[in-house]
Amino acid sequence: MTQNSMAHRANQAYRSAAVAVPPLKAMVMLYDGAITLLQKAVEAQEARRFEEGHSYLMRATAILRGLSHNLDFAGGGAMAERLYQTYNALILACLRSYGRPHAKESYRRIITGLGELRDAWKFVDATVGNAPKARPADSAARR
Repeated sequence: MTQNSMAHRANQAYRSAAVAVPPLKAMVMLYDGAITLLQKAVEAQEARRFEEGHSYLMRATAILRGLSHNLDFAGGGAMAERLYQTYNALILACLRSYGRPHAKESYRRIITGLGELRDAWKFVDATVGNAPKARPADSAARR
């Protein structure tokens, strides 16, 4: 599979998830997917199934690329820029670690970082989900 087709698939997966589930849940699902793929990449490399490990790595980085390409820089401002830098740093770290003696440790750190980002999005989802919602009757009664 070429890089363009993988990037296209990542974009399609992101857009499909965004339509099928609430956006914050989709973010958590995408992070979980990237984490799972990186864990599988480590397992495959340890078992000396290098092509399979590379495939998992490319799929994980495609998810991160999809996330970085779908940021709203106009609405997100500095946060969107910071996430863009973070995603690109994670992609580069993944690619630089592939096939190296320290790959397992590097992937573990990357997975930890992705887990922290995922947990932050879970917290945002829980916070937004628990926010009181104004009912139309309430807002009309206050006028």
